[in-house]
Amino acid sequence: MESKLLKFSLCCVAGAMIVASNPKTALAFEQGVAGFTYDKISNSSENDSSLVTNLSLTKVPIPGFSNIGIANVDTNLIIRSGPSESEKMLGKLPRHGRCNILEADSGTGWTKITSGKVTGYVKTDYLVTGEKASMLALKVGDFVAIANTDGVRVRKEPSVNSDILDQIAKGEELLVLEELVPNYNEDNKKWVKVSLDSDESEDGTIAYVAKEYVDLSYQLKKAQSIEELQFGTGVSSTRVKLINKAKQYLGDRYVWGGTTLGRGVDCSGYTQQLYKLYGYSIPRTSRDQANGGTKISSSNLKPGDLVFYGKGGYINHVAIFIGNGKIIHASNRRDGIKISNMYYRQPVKYVRYIRD
Repeated sequence: MESKLLKFSLCCVAGAMIVASNPKTALAFEQGVAGFTYDKISNSSENDSSLVTNLSLTKVPIPGFSNIGIANVDTNLIIRSGPSESEKMLGKLPRHGRCNILEADSGTGWTKITSGKVTGYVKTDYLVTGEKASMLALKVGDFVAIANTDGVRVRKEPSVNSDILDQIAKGEELLVLEELVPNYNEDNKKWVKVSLDSDESEDGTIAYVAKEYVDLSYQLKKAQSIEELQFGTGVSSTRVKLINKAKQYLGDRYVWGGTTLGRGVDCSGYTQQLYKLYGYSIPRTSRDQANGGTKISSSNLKPGDLVFYGKGGYINHVAIFIGNGKIIHASNRRDGIKISNMYYRQPVKYVRYIRD
């Protein structure tokens, strides 16, 4: 129901100017000092506004609705360096992912597009364009909260006194779970309900961030590039194969409780099934995976080792280290399997299962 309300609200405002519903409110926000953050209350004047602010009526950037294409595939649309299947694969545009059209199909059956950091050619037959794409964009996107400073605190409840679940780096995105930004009381206002990547539920871990330190945006999925991995010395062939195999599933679906590669997995199902392909039997959940293997330090990480996230001793998310400060993981229902900076959240543990 919440998702439908989001899309309905966007349909009502498409093509119109979006204005802030009430810019003079008391905001709970987190001030950065010397690389860290602390909570602070800004007591701006306010008039008698409603107790709940509708996100669709706040100043949320809406994507352009002209000259876009949307991938009409079950899994991923392959992006190539030229208009031929023999050309090099540059990346993948996931199902319902958005691209900008650079050159329309001239009769070759291929369209030149750009999405994320990838520019190349896709098969026109698998691309929705024109007015149909503009309308589809209103149905398949999501609101996201983008951290506009480093160390944004993600809290258990909408209060500066609530437990801190994690901190996220500048530029990282969190899925917004509902279309309403509640004004909970006079001291703690303007919080955004978000999903923190975890295997606790289909929506991950439900959490809150202070709206002052995130930018709200309505977005569609973007393409992901197929990066060449640069392994250091002493990295076994098993690790290389595991990482290359893991990248074959970039853009695939996140399914809470899923354990079938290619059809849908959650974070720990992804790591478990990949390890199984190379002869390693590891536990099912991220918490149990963190308690097995050999604990290592971040300085000893090798591609293929596991990186865990959570709060204190409670683990709720796992990823695979792929080198160069990057991880690959089954992130959330919006992004699916993706590559992220290892410090997009604060890692709490590193574990090695591969014996080499």
